[in-house]
Amino acid sequence: MCSHRDAPEFSTQGGLSRLLEIMRRLRDPESGCPWDIEQTFASIAPHTIEEAYEVADAIDRQAWEELKDELGDLLLQTVYHAVIGEEEGRFDLDRIADRASAKMVSRHPHIFGDGPGVRDADQQIREWESAKAAERATKGSRGALDGVTIGMPALLRALKLQKRAARVGFDWPDTISVTAKIGEEAQELTEARTSHDPAKVFEELGDLLFSVVNLARHLDIDPEAALRSANGKFTRRFQAMEARLAELGREIQDSDPAEMDTLWNEVKASDAAND
Repeated sequence: MCSHRDAPEFSTQGGLSRLLEIMRRLRDPESGCPWDIEQTFASIAPHTIEEAYEVADAIDRQAWEELKDELGDLLLQTVYHAVIGEEEGRFDLDRIADRASAKMVSRHPHIFGDGPGVRDADQQIREWESAKAAERATKGSRGALDGVTIGMPALLRALKLQKRAARVGFDWPDTISVTAKIGEEAQELTEARTSHDPAKVFEELGDLLFSVVNLARHLDIDPEAALRSANGKFTRRFQAMEARLAELGREIQDSDPAEMDTLWNEVKASDAAND
């Protein structure tokens, strides 16, 4: 992707300064890497999202050595955006860090100012959200749902929207009510399927998923983490089923549904016994 060109030697300093220097060299219009030079905020954004998920994956697996690498990759994404911002005269890494520092200080007056003490984590969350709401108001955002990023994954955005609505009193009173709503949405989905209206089925399925996220919120469970765990469990069990068939000299597509169901239950029982 990149070819070597004569260029000044790197400085011997390490840490963040060296990483910034490397990125500036990669982006240098005269001696940099052609691919890196072509990148923009928009083209790099998908990589930033991917790296954030890889950090979460390493944490889920408690792969601490991998986490160190993944955090470095995520940091590189921040540096990438910072250098592009620097080139365009918008901001640099120091200004990004200063903005983050100012935000943390303003949201923790009980630590950095003369604000009242905070009793526990729940109160801190309320204070944090109040500070964020005040910040949004100064930017002209006054609606309860203003500022919830449209581009975030739908599951996470549903959770965020529900939390915002709940803070102003728009919420189910308990998990029993939410569970009943899930049953209602499931019934509506069934009815929509009998109508053979794809648009209605699409709508009702979305409502059902939204209600499931609501239940996760009421149970104080991160739906994204729960679904990642379920994905991992499915992958592990499916691969174990494939392995059992391979021991018989067969592939998964050679098995019929009844046999796969039997194998799945065997793998599930074995997996549960090992938990």
